[in-house]
Amino acid sequence: MNQFTSPGWAYWIGGVTIVSLIALFLFLRGTARQTVFRDKNGQVIATTGHVWDGDLQEFNNPLPRWWMGLFILTLLFAVGYLILYPGLGFWGGTLGFTSDKMYQQESAAYEKRIAPLYAAYMKTPVATLSKNPEAMATGQRMFLTYCAQCHGSDAGGSKAFPNLTSHNEKNWLYGDQPDTLVATITDGRDGMMPPMAAAVGGHDGVVAVANYVRSLSGMSHDAALAAKGKPLFAACGACHGADGTGNQALGAPNLASPTRQWLFGSSLETIEETIENGRSGHMPAQKNNLDPEKIHVLAAYIYGLGHGAKTALSQ
Repeated sequence: MNQFTSPGWAYWIGGVTIVSLIALFLFLRGTARQTVFRDKNGQVIATTGHVWDGDLQEFNNPLPRWWMGLFILTLLFAVGYLILYPGLGFWGGTLGFTSDKMYQQESAAYEKRIAPLYAAYMKTPVATLSKNPEAMATGQRMFLTYCAQCHGSDAGGSKAFPNLTSHNEKNWLYGDQPDTLVATITDGRDGMMPPMAAAVGGHDGVVAVANYVRSLSGMSHDAALAAKGKPLFAACGACHGADGTGNQALGAPNLASPTRQWLFGSSLETIEETIENGRSGHMPAQKNNLDPEKIHVLAAYIYGLGHGAKTALSQ
């Protein structure tokens, strides 16, 4: 597709535009001099000689002067526009207008206008700010822009993406405290569980550990296989803990909570696949998209979702 971004196309489009304007000028000039048609004897010819449907004729009348004037004004407007603005492609216009420059100017003006508001929000603790309706309306708009693509517009999450509305702090991979939320939004997260099949003794061990994992949260399982998988689970305890309650410092999920959110599903087959092949996840850092004040408001919004604050999203 690089041939479509060649500078030559700008000159081609600009040339066609200029030639079209010149042709229009010559056409109008020629038409303006033309009055009515006359025969060789000087008599006015009433029609052009074109006949349709037997009796439908085209009368030989020149354009009204006011109509001609509108064409001329249109031509003058086009010339003036192309002088002032970058309509020719290769010519930037005397005003130096660009859509990017306009966006930057409008963004700067907007940021200057709302800066005092965000400064006030920044001075308010996240937990307190989560109860401010105006701040939460702003936080919701940012959430829908930057977070909803993965976590859903209702923040309920989806496969491989956490539910941010859980009120159980143990369900949060890295914790739900204000500083943690700010750090997560700012720098992002990279989660990785390595394949564990070899560590638990192959496929049979994978099946046994999967049954043991389901037993931790009270789901249906094969008791004999779960008993076999319990000692094998020691290989998983370095991250998930010996009792399977997880480690938020590492982002290792709590496998023993009946209410925890299973990112990839809790079926026996899914858990076996996770143990067999491992999992990986990435949350992008938002520090390049949002300044610290906006991250503070967004963190307050998410904190409110998980701590019972009434927000526009939950309503």
